[in-house]
Amino acid sequence: MDLVLLCVFLPLVTVAWGQYGDYNYQHYDYGGNDGWVNVYRQGFNFQCPHGQVIVAVRSTFSKKEGSDRLWNYACMPTPQSLGEPTECWWEEINRAGMQCYTVTRFEQGCVIQGRVMYQTCSNNGLVAGFQSQYFPSVLDREWQFYCCRYSRRCPYSCSMTTEQPGHYGEDMDMMMYAYDHYIRGATTTFSAVDRDRQWKFIICRMTDFDCQFQNL
Repeated sequence: MDLVLLCVFLPLVTVAWGQYGDYNYQHYDYGGNDGWVNVYRQGFNFQCPHGQVIVAVRSTFSKKEGSDRLWNYACMPTPQSLGEPTECWWEEINRAGMQCYTVTRFEQGCVIQGRVMYQTCSNNGLVAGFQSQYFPSVLDREWQFYCCRYSRRCPYSCSMTTEQPGHYGEDMDMMMYAYDHYIRGATTTFSAVDRDRQWKFIICRMTDFDCQFQNL
């Protein structure tokens, strides 16, 4: 009897693994190497393969290299329920040193001022790449997000991660742990003192049906 049940359920397990086995985000792939997509003080352009989205971000900071960062990204295929991306595009550039507004916050008895950038993919898109240029005059980078739309699926149940990295100048290693959560954008705060950014990534789930809402 046990052998009969095993023969019945084993194909079901195999199908489930084929659909979701790629989403074990605890073991993410940074392009098959431990390197970086850029060198210090240079621009870069990174795009996931067609049908994949960003699921992990890694970075390290160097004060002596113009207060710049090295970056690397990991991609994963989206589940079959989302289908193929219907269109992909580059969002508008967020200029270095020209963020939207300035914030002041209190941290451990000190007043910290920084410039904030807020960017989400328009048209309900998901982040599938990044493009960046370094500007030595302001010791900062401009950023551009590469986004892909999946039919008429809409984001919902969105939230932000904690600051990445936890403190300015530290290494960053952010990863997604659930296969049905996606990066839709980010907000960053630039420190005029540390000449570095902290990121909060905007994470959303996506509907499994088409909807009429746009630009969420």
